[in-house]
Amino acid sequence: MACGFRRLIASQLSRVLDRPADSLIKSISAVPISKKEEVADFQLALDSLLEDHNNKSRLDIQLQAKKLAEKLKCDAVVSAISAGPGTLNFKINRELLTKTVLQQVIEDGSEYGLKSELFSGLPQRRFVVEFSSPNVAKKFHVGHLRSTIIGNFIANLKEALGHQVTRINYIGDWGMQFGLLGTGFQLFGYEEKLQSNPLQHLFEVYVQVNKEVADDKNIAKLAHEFFQRLELGDMQALSLWQRFRDLSIEEYIRMYKRLGVNFDEYSGESFYREKSQDVLKLMDSKGLLQKTIKGNVVVDISGTGDPSSFCTVMRSDGTSLYATRDLAAAIDRMDKYNFDTMIYVTDKGQQKHFQQVFQMLKMMGYEWAERCLHVPFGIVKGMKTRRGDVTFLEDVLNEIQSRMLKNMASIKTTKKLMNPQETAERVGLAALIIQDFKGLLLSDYEFSWDRVFQSRGDTGVFLQYTHARLHSLEETFGCGYLNDFNIACLREPQSLLILQHLLRFDEVLYRSSQDLQPRHIVSYLLTISHLAAVAHKTLQIKDSPTEVAGARLHLFKAVRSVLANGMKLLGITPVCRM
Repeated sequence: MACGFRRLIASQLSRVLDRPADSLIKSISAVPISKKEEVADFQLALDSLLEDHNNKSRLDIQLQAKKLAEKLKCDAVVSAISAGPGTLNFKINRELLTKTVLQQVIEDGSEYGLKSELFSGLPQRRFVVEFSSPNVAKKFHVGHLRSTIIGNFIANLKEALGHQVTRINYIGDWGMQFGLLGTGFQLFGYEEKLQSNPLQHLFEVYVQVNKEVADDKNIAKLAHEFFQRLELGDMQALSLWQRFRDLSIEEYIRMYKRLGVNFDEYSGESFYREKSQDVLKLMDSKGLLQKTIKGNVVVDISGTGDPSSFCTVMRSDGTSLYATRDLAAAIDRMDKYNFDTMIYVTDKGQQKHFQQVFQMLKMMGYEWAERCLHVPFGIVKGMKTRRGDVTFLEDVLNEIQSRMLKNMASIKTTKKLMNPQETAERVGLAALIIQDFKGLLLSDYEFSWDRVFQSRGDTGVFLQYTHARLHSLEETFGCGYLNDFNIACLREPQSLLILQHLLRFDEVLYRSSQDLQPRHIVSYLLTISHLAAVAHKTLQIKDSPTEVAGARLHLFKAVRSVLANGMKLLGITPVCRM
């Protein structure tokens, strides 16, 4: 891909440099477009080939580039070769570029960019991605929303590349908070409220019991006893806990459906309450456990006796902890899925926790701990609805829908829609996802509703608008014009910029597959949308000669296809009208 041009250039370089063509492919990059001047299509940075390039002066590299350019010859594919500052630049025959790119986009469809030589020889792997992971009866806060959309993107990308992906939602459904919740419900809960709005009511109960426990030591004692009963398998306590869990998951599934997210497995900490005892026995047999003065059982991660590196794996009363259950879950998943890589998507506040978990797995003798990866993300600040602080995901989704409906109603060009609520939600979600994915995942960012919903500029609304506009072109002119196609009619600079940008899609996918950052794809899609907006004004279809109109419509169809592909990878459902 890059429509095979990269491989053809590598073959010619291979003969001159006496190196295998495959070893050169990833050094040849598509050149980013420039609106100021016509640039080459591909570039080879010479220092990527020189092992001792740090010791070479700029002049040496420049001279080598010039000598190499003189040895290479133009052919039916490459129409010009030149030396730049430490680079070799290749320009592709314009007619061949146009024909090949458009043909490839249409033929490959949703797989355009994924069949690239950049991915050739890529072995099929088994991935487990754990993401979202809300806590039963606690706020589904923005951190869980970020984990949900980031994890969904990573799983989408890995699946698109042909890997086997298992999506796991590891619910926070065990721990001391359930002692508080069980006691709280027995004191302050109402059956009718639990039936009508489970998450809201459980959250209210949890908030109330936390306030009471600060002043009443007896409630703390009751909560402790309730969790102990849970751990010992008391049927009455387990029955109440099971109801809380079932009602919560039912509600979550409804929310995930609105987000367009699905899971292969709904797991939870509760699954590992017994298996965590096996983990403790294994650690004990390897001499890893130590008892503190307070009676807690810890593992010394550093092996130096430094208390700051201790990880508590069991409380003094024998109850398990989050870390112990995470160890049991990891071992169970390896037995069940035999994964090549397991990815955990959580906020950066859990970096130390996962470092400790991975290290303890190694200490227990599990070499596959090296295959476990934590993808951390930053904090979103300032996300509030009109009613105040965000409590539940539903509040965010409802806010998105109502704001977007209002925005759409105020725009004169809005089409009459079959289901305006569904369209508003899809456009709003695109707005939310693009705002989130524009920067480095690890960065914190300030949320702004007004900025999210701008229809112009670098927003998800703009991407959806572009897709709908291009779809409208196909609906209006498609039937007659798509049969006529003469590549010679796409000679305008604006056409060339779009074709050059389409050429780069595989490279952008490759970068995101390497560092798991969606921002490369976001930046690419925003650029192609801006290019399409300009082309829509300058490359008229209406009243143009049939051949010209057909060629331009093919170009716009290719843009819409690639735009839709990229949006779907990000977890966005493209809209056809808005």
